[in-house]
Amino acid sequence: MELKVSTRSHAGQALVAITGEIDLYTAPHLQSEFTRLLQDGPSRVVIDMSGVDFCDSTGMNVLLSALKRMKERGGALDVAAPRPAVRKILQVTGLDSVFTVYDAVPQELLITEGS
Repeated sequence: MELKVSTRSHAGQALVAITGEIDLYTAPHLQSEFTRLLQDGPSRVVIDMSGVDFCDSTGMNVLLSALKRMKERGGALDVAAPRPAVRKILQVTGLDSVFTVYDAVPQELLITEGS
């Protein structure tokens, strides 16, 4: 399955919307998107996972790597709107206590184009 990643940035914050499956085959694409995004230097990144059907350990490692890089710069990386299967993975692995997990994308990040 294809992985789609779209990013919107505004006022030092970025919303990364992911659609598809994050696994061994698609994780490198996500990794390169995070590398590109973090060069822009946002202080906060929220990952909208409402479109993610599946995420394996490779995908979780990509998220952890991005979180580590953000924390090294004094920033934050949060997870929003994970589907039940992804939320269960976060809970089973204990990563729900590592990431801040929101039930929905925070309202302040739901910016419209041109604002």
